[in-house]
Amino acid sequence: MKRTAKEKSDLQVAQKQKPNKLLRWLLLPFMLAALACVSVINYFVSNGKKYVCVMAALLFFVMSSSFSFPIFEDVELASAEAAFIVEDREAFLGRGEAVDKADDASLTDPVSAEGELLDDEEVLDGYEDAELADMEEIDKYTLDDILEGKGDAEGEIAEKDRDTQDVDEAQAAFDKDDWRLLLINKQHPIPQDYTFELGTIKGSMKCDSRIIDDLLAMLQGAKKDGINLVICSPYRDLNRQEVLFNRKIKNYMNKGMSYIDAYKVSSQAVTVPGASEHQIGLALDIVCDSYSFLNEGFGETEAGKWLQEHSCEYGFTLRYPKGKEYITSIEYEPWHFRYVGKEAATVMKKKGICLEEFIDSL
Repeated sequence: MKRTAKEKSDLQVAQKQKPNKLLRWLLLPFMLAALACVSVINYFVSNGKKYVCVMAALLFFVMSSSFSFPIFEDVELASAEAAFIVEDREAFLGRGEAVDKADDASLTDPVSAEGELLDDEEVLDGYEDAELADMEEIDKYTLDDILEGKGDAEGEIAEKDRDTQDVDEAQAAFDKDDWRLLLINKQHPIPQDYTFELGTIKGSMKCDSRIIDDLLAMLQGAKKDGINLVICSPYRDLNRQEVLFNRKIKNYMNKGMSYIDAYKVSSQAVTVPGASEHQIGLALDIVCDSYSFLNEGFGETEAGKWLQEHSCEYGFTLRYPKGKEYITSIEYEPWHFRYVGKEAATVMKKKGICLEEFIDSL
């Protein structure tokens, strides 16, 4: 009987396997793997259209989701609200060597070619908004101005003890929910349900009523040391904050900047509306009778040095210290002080940390 080609092949394989029975078991795993691969390939080939649709839908979801914007959009636009100036570039980048600013386009300070950052009075000067006409003159009061007509109030303030005992951080109880420690910045806007009572410092100048006693005590303490401090811009409502912010953007755009660059530079000097401590009455700007400019030069005056050394004794902290710009996202402001309470302010001064770092440590 004549055999077919298949039968002849099977017979030859069988004859060869007889003396090598173990060969079948050695080849078995490879055969199973090959069969599995073929099955998977056949499955995807037969369902190709289905998986193409699924992948297209997934890609659309990723590209349209807010968390993926930095990947698919221009980096400057995506990071506009989180843009910040970095003075200590080595600390920010975590490197021990200097960084070439020309090669580091993402951290280039666009204001460098345009001069110094604009202050509040510069952008408010000469505007024509009738409904905001009362904003042009910013109230500034010394201790004598505030106490004028209050009888023996100055004597009562003078009796307050400014000395603070060493704070034992291990025993001190700090609570993130404490109103004094409320963190307000670009990433943490003012809570919608946050409420507080305004108290009058003098005339139209107001702040959180709970900090007035310590504020007046600090003014009196400075006066006893020969420093005549001047208070300006404590509580600032949302309307004023929006005007300041928008006008600074407009001014920088008039100098040739793009909107994004103008936004970045403005956010370095004026906090984004809705994220300003001035709006909760816990922050205030302080200068002195001999230096009334809100710029870095104030930090070199006797008043600026006194505040950096002694403000913690009254519950205030330098909110935007030098060298912390990469954390606070705000340029160094030696005139901007925030009330946090004596205990917290003392710890922050002792450890040389800003409010963000203090909150993170709790």
